[in-house]
Amino acid sequence: MADTQQGIDFTIMYSTHRAFQRDLRRLAAAVQAGRAGSPRVLAGWQNFSHQLHNHHSVEDTDLWPKVEAKIQGRPADQRLMEAMEAEHADLGPRIDAVDAALRSGADNLATRVQDLHELVDHHFTHEENSALPLIQDVLTPAEWKKFGLANAKNLGIKGVAVYIPWVVDGVSPGDKRDFLAAFPPPVKVANTLLWERAYNKKGLWKA
Repeated sequence: MADTQQGIDFTIMYSTHRAFQRDLRRLAAAVQAGRAGSPRVLAGWQNFSHQLHNHHSVEDTDLWPKVEAKIQGRPADQRLMEAMEAEHADLGPRIDAVDAALRSGADNLATRVQDLHELVDHHFTHEENSALPLIQDVLTPAEWKKFGLANAKNLGIKGVAVYIPWVVDGVSPGDKRDFLAAFPPPVKVANTLLWERAYNKKGLWKA
């Protein structure tokens, strides 16, 4: 899943997108099984919501403005950035609707989850097929690295200690290796020795 044209590697972005989609599949399965209100499912949903809010808020504040500064006089690319921001805004009400249905046990929970899943899939596909190639075209590897550092700063150390094992939860050994290789070596050590164990104890999404 890595794309290293011009030295920019999108492995972390792709892996994070797949983690969100995985969690939505888990939520849909929990709804179908009648256990959407269980503590571990609710904890999984809370983590999903937190991770998605962080992911998109950092894009809005530290990524899209950098891209927009490079595309003055390029109307089609400017419209793409407007679409990215609009899709982020559209996700907020969908997340709130799922959250409300989860808390109340509403009959339309499955429909709410499906609506959110479809919008997330559409957004990620649009971003990967259109926005990431634009980023490759206009940003430097150093600028992309600064975005990654902004994401880590926004999460904080405790947040990173959850984010890393959350992304690799249930992935193939190869995908896990590729994802962790995108970080400094101490991250892999900390994840193996500390973070994964603490994350797994939470049993997110499990019955």
